[in-house]
Amino acid sequence: MKLTKENAYDMLTGVGILGTGGGGDPVGFGKPMVDWDYERGRVYEIIPPDEVDDDAFIVCGGYMGSVKAFTSIGDMLNAWESRYELFEAMQISEKVAGKKVDHLVPFELGGTNTTVMLSLAARAGITTVDGDGLGRSAPETQMVSFIGFDIPLCPMPVVTKNGSVIIVEKTTSPALADEIGRFTVVNDGGAGANNHYFQTGAQLKKSVIPHSISKSIEIGRAIRDANAAGNNPIDAFLDIMDGKYLASGVVENVHGEDRAGHWHVSVTIDSDEVDGKLEITVKNEYMMLRCDEKPVVIFPDLICLHDPQTGHGIMSADLKKGVPVTITAIEAHERLRYAGSTNIGRKAFSPERYGHPEIEYKPMEEIIGNLH
Repeated sequence: MKLTKENAYDMLTGVGILGTGGGGDPVGFGKPMVDWDYERGRVYEIIPPDEVDDDAFIVCGGYMGSVKAFTSIGDMLNAWESRYELFEAMQISEKVAGKKVDHLVPFELGGTNTTVMLSLAARAGITTVDGDGLGRSAPETQMVSFIGFDIPLCPMPVVTKNGSVIIVEKTTSPALADEIGRFTVVNDGGAGANNHYFQTGAQLKKSVIPHSISKSIEIGRAIRDANAAGNNPIDAFLDIMDGKYLASGVVENVHGEDRAGHWHVSVTIDSDEVDGKLEITVKNEYMMLRCDEKPVVIFPDLICLHDPQTGHGIMSADLKKGVPVTITAIEAHERLRYAGSTNIGRKAFSPERYGHPEIEYKPMEEIIGNLH
């Protein structure tokens, strides 16, 4: 399926919500990149997972860096015409594997990390799998479905904005590759591209979160139509995703900092619809929602923040005191939940990774009653 520019715009609306605050700004980054590529004759094309040959060679990938690192989009797009770090990472992957990449699969859904992979595929003359490793965004490379299906993260080529290249060949813990890569990009330009999770088509079909790009297009189209008809766009989103409305309110406080390549903040929300204190833990993405310190939704389940008027998603970097929000929640895809339940997944997805070692994941349907 070749995406029209309108398809791509609708996709950006969808990933802007499912990205749970991270994955890159669909308005400030994704849309300019779509316009840039389509003006130059690059057309994004996706292939359903079940149409991928079993012996095909697929690599996953995206960009690393804080949500604050991708701000000068015009400069980046110009620079990428002469040197696209993600293309370099793919070429290194081909050299390491000794074969050509047949298809690409995005690491996550997000305004940047979905779009850059679609752009890479268009530049390379190949297709992007209609799927990703999460069905949402996540702050760290090991937090994906693939890790629970015996698909190794490494080797992981990393190419920084300033030109450094490292290849993480093997690590002894699931988070170490991300930490090595992030240290490198933070200290050499603030951002960089990587490849990882080399896999066959047969492996992909068992592990990928399927049809997430086309689902994002469906969401974007439904929200656009709802707004045009004067209907509630958030209801349209919830109908498609079988999600839960939680509350509407106003951001009361944002406390934290940009640290070690992540946007670490705590966000409190004042809502007349809830008796207790609402607090969201952010590590680039919305990782946990609590009410009076009791968990309501925990990663990998999705906490989505919407503009109450348009239904569009709100980036975590855009939250500040006084911003109105509507909070919804979506159950993570069964493959992502399964990955998180494996031995390696429990370490990879642990709440300790975002500052809460005392928390143990429970499915949102079991704890959502903690919302007063």
